[in-house]
Amino acid sequence: MYNLLVKQKDAVNKWMERFGVRFGIYKNGVFKEQIFPFDPIPRVITHQDWTALEKGLIQRVNALNRFLQDIYTEKRIVKAGIIPEEFIYSSKGYLAPCEGVVPCKNIFAHIAGIDLVQAKDGSWFVLEDNLRVPSGASYPMIARNISRKVSPETFTSSNVFDNRNYSSLLRKAMDYVNVEDGLQVILTPGRYNSAYFEHSYLAEKAGVLLAYANDLIVENDKVYYKGLFSERHRVGVIYRRISDEYLDPLAFESSSLLGVPNLMRAYAKGNVAIMNALGNGVADDKGIYYFVPKMVEFYLNEKPILKNAPTYLPYFEEDKKYVLANLKKLVIKDVAEAGGYGVMFGKDMDEQALENIKQLIHTDSRRWIAQEVIDFIDLEIMEGEERVMRKADLRVYVISEETTHVWRSGLTRFTRDPTSFIVNSSQGGGFKDTWVMKK
Repeated sequence: MYNLLVKQKDAVNKWMERFGVRFGIYKNGVFKEQIFPFDPIPRVITHQDWTALEKGLIQRVNALNRFLQDIYTEKRIVKAGIIPEEFIYSSKGYLAPCEGVVPCKNIFAHIAGIDLVQAKDGSWFVLEDNLRVPSGASYPMIARNISRKVSPETFTSSNVFDNRNYSSLLRKAMDYVNVEDGLQVILTPGRYNSAYFEHSYLAEKAGVLLAYANDLIVENDKVYYKGLFSERHRVGVIYRRISDEYLDPLAFESSSLLGVPNLMRAYAKGNVAIMNALGNGVADDKGIYYFVPKMVEFYLNEKPILKNAPTYLPYFEEDKKYVLANLKKLVIKDVAEAGGYGVMFGKDMDEQALENIKQLIHTDSRRWIAQEVIDFIDLEIMEGEERVMRKADLRVYVISEETTHVWRSGLTRFTRDPTSFIVNSSQGGGFKDTWVMKK
């Protein structure tokens, strides 16, 4: 078995190199592409565990969708005093041009990437909600496909849910919101984006067009794909893989060359669906995360199934006092950062660094959250020819259309640093397959 795992690891990584399965990162202003290292020992989630997770994830994403609709229209949750009004409008993810704009079929987060960790007692905690352009689903898809080629007997003898249906779930979500039965496109910023491989892979698997900004044009507040010989084809839905601020240079960042001029007008008039909706960033702000359990109770009148990591908002005076008194044992996060950046562990900081953070919390308390450190489980990985234990999280993908579904797979990421809790690919982590058991 050990020799088979070594063989499988080398073979799968070679196949992924051949297929160009990479992610890109900018470091010191230089773009660099690299392989996302694959580990052959799968994460196994029991049927019982998955059933509980699935219910909690559906509940959470339904509440987040209700929140987004509310916050850009009636603002009932603000009026009820549950979330401070200032807290919403000061979020970098809140987009004033989206006020009053309700997307097709009232769905904001069509594809949600929810990051979880499992504590050593078996309980699960949500670390982050990613509702703008969550990436990563393509990696377990292609890794499973390659593993089937390398070791077909593995999946004939195991009772694991097939994960090859993600592209059909994506296509079904696109079909559901498609305006006027138009073309379906994945809008990519291009090959210098960290997830460009995924954009092209999903377009191929879902049977939709991969489009660049200069492939699309807005005329009479409708979006068209420019084909050969000046043909125009009406676009009904855009799965955008571009951040909000770069999506329309006339509505947001004027210097953007990645977006489509007047796309916001077409979207606001309901002439095209955009997945995920613009303005979703207000819901995956790490400060707003604090309020998600309260959203579940407010919008659904249910008790939250999934737990947040114990979190403190220095914005509130009582929480600020606790954070300042206990910095050494907490993890501090910048609410606007992602990819493992802006995360600081108090235990690793010297006195001067702690003092600097205290000053930042005093002067800009809205910018920070603090959390108790969850000693989440280690998973076995292969380091060279040895088996070692490393910290790992799980990103699960929740798809919202007529109903809400959870893809029975996920992206398990692990750190290769034995002293680190940060598993992100941009921080040098690897990934492994996630086996969801049928029974």
